[in-house]
Amino acid sequence: MDRSQKTEAVAELNNVFKEVGVVVVTRNLGLSVAQSTELRTKMREAGASYKVAKNRLAKLALKDTDYTGIDEYLVGPTALAWSEDPVAAAKVAVDFAKSNDKLEIVGGSMGTQVLDEAGIRSLASMPSLDELRGTIVGLVNAPATKIARVVNEPAAKLARVFGAYGAKDAA
Repeated sequence: MDRSQKTEAVAELNNVFKEVGVVVVTRNLGLSVAQSTELRTKMREAGASYKVAKNRLAKLALKDTDYTGIDEYLVGPTALAWSEDPVAAAKVAVDFAKSNDKLEIVGGSMGTQVLDEAGIRSLASMPSLDELRGTIVGLVNAPATKIARVVNEPAAKLARVFGAYGAKDAA
């Protein structure tokens, strides 16, 4: 890489860091080309990206962003995964690391909040933004009969109690 390519790479990474919701740092322990391609494909399908970047260039790109705390994780053969959805990149990286021991989750950051490996795994266990949106839409679209039943149930219980007292007094 010549100087202009390095400057371009730093500027590109800096723009990425300014726009994304989460950055996950992984350690590559000998992934094959096929495995890396599979991981990149899964990331793309989830709306995330995965890139191997030189640590020194990545540290330069972190300046003036919310992700400056992850520079301590950029040691050794690392790669970065990121997404706008705060859960997507973490979920794909953790799922891939479960089935492949050559990818290690090092840590990451969600905005200014630096996360260790356990934090990234916890983040991956949360529902994604699309899943949360689906849940909310499902709740909003609940049939009116369910809502009416829930609202009327206390009154129906009260009517049954009064009916039971009335039947007891009549007998």
